[in-house]
Amino acid sequence: MNRALPPIGIIHSGFKTKEACPIQGAFGPDNRGHIEIFPEYEAGLQDIEGFSHLILIYRFDRAGDVQLVRKTFLDDAAHGIFASRHPCRPSGLGLTIVQLDRRNGNILDISGIDVLDQTPLIDIKPYVPRFDCFPEAREGWIADKKWRPKPSGRE
Repeated sequence: MNRALPPIGIIHSGFKTKEACPIQGAFGPDNRGHIEIFPEYEAGLQDIEGFSHLILIYRFDRAGDVQLVRKTFLDDAAHGIFASRHPCRPSGLGLTIVQLDRRNGNILDISGIDVLDQTPLIDIKPYVPRFDCFPEAREGWIADKKWRPKPSGRE
């Protein structure tokens, strides 16, 4: 079945440029934003307030050219796109986990955001630690990489 992925809302953040956007939300827990859910999907937010964190699936609507092997933000060596979280992906889909601070109707106030302002939101899923947390998971090539600012000119 081929189904389109229409947005259910818009992610709002203080990040107007790719350069200003953090590599991952975990590096900016105080980065605040909000999600505007389109009115026709507001009923789907019922009971969301019981969750402290949400998984956001969104469209990388301003990503550059897809390269299947490329340098990442955390490493100067090239890696396969599916072994990274690089935004220039064949599917154009991104994923992040944010903290839900509060709900006001169709607006969700969030923190820990690492997404460009005005990004189309495709879906929301509640983060459930007993389903989503795997402490024994391996980190691959990222395991020994330290956080660093985004290298200049690298998308």
